[in-house]
Amino acid sequence: MAIADQVKTDVTEAMRAGERDRVGALRLLLSELQKASKEGSEDELAVLRRERKRRRDAATAYREGGREDLAAKEDAESQLIAGYLPAELSDEDLQRIVQVAIEETGSSSKGDMGRVMKQAMAAVGGRADGARVSSVVRAALGA
Repeated sequence: MAIADQVKTDVTEAMRAGERDRVGALRLLLSELQKASKEGSEDELAVLRRERKRRRDAATAYREGGREDLAAKEDAESQLIAGYLPAELSDEDLQRIVQVAIEETGSSSKGDMGRVMKQAMAAVGGRADGARVSSVVRAALGA
């Protein structure tokens, strides 16, 4: 089942259960998925990752502004979206992927970080955040 279809089903279930906040978040997510589909993008996971990142950034901004109530709402939406994403890689698995990328590219210095990142991000396949991959690559290359 496509992610958009699953979200539609979950909207209906949330409406029946009377979960207003969940319905609102799911409708917004469904809208973004449909908009991306109309624009020709078939990568639903990229839309989910983008929307999750937006929620995390908004929560951080609200916390900095002293609005913990709104930050908590954004965190809840971020967790809801994360439920549709594939499981995150463990630290060990991510380090293994980065090590393989370093060996395959023959990299040894921080100047090779771009090549290693490209290889590692392709291998990760969206199962880890780019910032997390970058920090592991930087540590592995001694940058």
